[in-house]
Amino acid sequence: MAQFNIVLLEPEIPANTGNIGRTCVAADARLHLIEPLGFRLNEKDIRRAGMDYWNDLDVTTYVSWEDFCRKHPSASLYFATTKARRVYTEASYAPDDYIVFGKESAGIPEELLIRHPDRCIRIPMAGETRSLNLSNSVAIVLYEALRQQQFSHMKLQGELHRTHWKE
Repeated sequence: MAQFNIVLLEPEIPANTGNIGRTCVAADARLHLIEPLGFRLNEKDIRRAGMDYWNDLDVTTYVSWEDFCRKHPSASLYFATTKARRVYTEASYAPDDYIVFGKESAGIPEELLIRHPDRCIRIPMAGETRSLNLSNSVAIVLYEALRQQQFSHMKLQGELHRTHWKE
């Protein structure tokens, strides 16, 4: 079964990564963490971030962006950035795509965005809003990708409770 891939480039905040990990488990997505990380992935830090489900997460770490690229040379990449012209709903996501998010304080490095302008996507925001929380951004884009695949292989909420409805 094909899965989407969420890539966090140098994430800094363990609680965000914890929330993203939970979202990945719920969405059956893989999580890729590219170092340096702003936290340690040891048991104490994982518990502190609320990641009691971490054992259910398909997660891989890489020592650098170059390491990630060497291990996934033909990856179909999307780059989530506030600098994109294209809205995330305009992209056509396919199973096994990799959706890249930058670190909380700086986003994705400009040189990566310049190399892949047609693969950059953004979430529209009103007014002078600078950005959304990283874990919220991941959830928004990942669930759009899943929606485009008609949530295949996922239980829909109505399916869980249909037997409890009174007609």
